[in-house]
Amino acid sequence: MRIDYAPESLGAGAFYRLLTSVVVPRPIAWVSTLAADGTTANLAPHSFFTVACTDPPIVQFTSVGRKDSLRNIEATGEFVVNLAPEPLFEQINASAVDFPAEVDEFDAVGIEREPSLVVGPPRVAASPVALECRLHSTLGIGDSTLVLGQVVHAAVHEDAVVDGRPDIRRLRPLSRLGGNEWGTVGEVRELARIPYRDWPTA
Repeated sequence: MRIDYAPESLGAGAFYRLLTSVVVPRPIAWVSTLAADGTTANLAPHSFFTVACTDPPIVQFTSVGRKDSLRNIEATGEFVVNLAPEPLFEQINASAVDFPAEVDEFDAVGIEREPSLVVGPPRVAASPVALECRLHSTLGIGDSTLVLGQVVHAAVHEDAVVDGRPDIRRLRPLSRLGGNEWGTVGEVRELARIPYRDWPTA
């Protein structure tokens, strides 16, 4: 037996909680931005995040509601996606607090910053990966805004690179699950894809 849920009868909030409990695990875009006047940095986790295109390299995240990240990106056209690593678990969670726009989350949460190479917003110094992005486009969908950013520079800590590429065991990215649950990498399994030419035929 299954339990049936209709969005229109359950309500937006309850159905949101259902969706975020089943669309799991979700990678986290820890997005850093600068206010339009360049004086205040914002840092916030967004768990609706993925790659949108490979050529050109474009990543996307969704702002549910009009948050400071979105307003800053619209004003400046730039942002950084910092990987959210397990050792910074508590700081990542704390940066989700709805601080007023004039509060710098780096300072409030105690996160060390470092300058980006190509864009204005700072990077999280302790994050093993930073994707510096320029705004490609936005798309309003209901109560949310899809933000697409072209990656103009990627900075990966050398300790996280094995055989020429970032290694998941060294990145230790966090993910979001349902409710207040978070996920860690856990067991990593490898399985190569099978080319059609090698597919067994009857």
